[in-house]
Amino acid sequence: MKTFTLAHDELSVLAQEIEKALPKGGVVILSGDLAAGKTTLTQAFATYLGEEEAVTSPTFSLQQCYGKRLFHYDLYNKGLENFMRLGLLEELEKEGYHLIEWGTDSLRELLVCAGIATIHISIEKHENSRIYRMSNA
Repeated sequence: MKTFTLAHDELSVLAQEIEKALPKGGVVILSGDLAAGKTTLTQAFATYLGEEEAVTSPTFSLQQCYGKRLFHYDLYNKGLENFMRLGLLEELEKEGYHLIEWGTDSLRELLVCAGIATIHISIEKHENSRIYRMSNA
């Protein structure tokens, strides 16, 4: 496990670490309390990849796509069962980076069993910074 204590303007450090951990793409499961910074981290990663489109939370749409290689999901309202029923599990087969907010242990187990490269990043909110714990799923 790698731990980073970063301010908002230092997130490019973590973006580089994500790319190092998943050089050919894969799934990043993001967990943390409400407003911990899951979408903010996705925004920083999109910027790092050179995506110019504004990143927004996919809470109500379930999925947002940015360019051809960044996919952003939110399981908060729907959960894993609906995610699978809607066919979004098949979306993870697309080449690129898939960042999933509110991923569960069940999702992690499923991805590992399917042989999909996956890391988990938990985010802990502090007043002027966040603690990011990155580990293999």
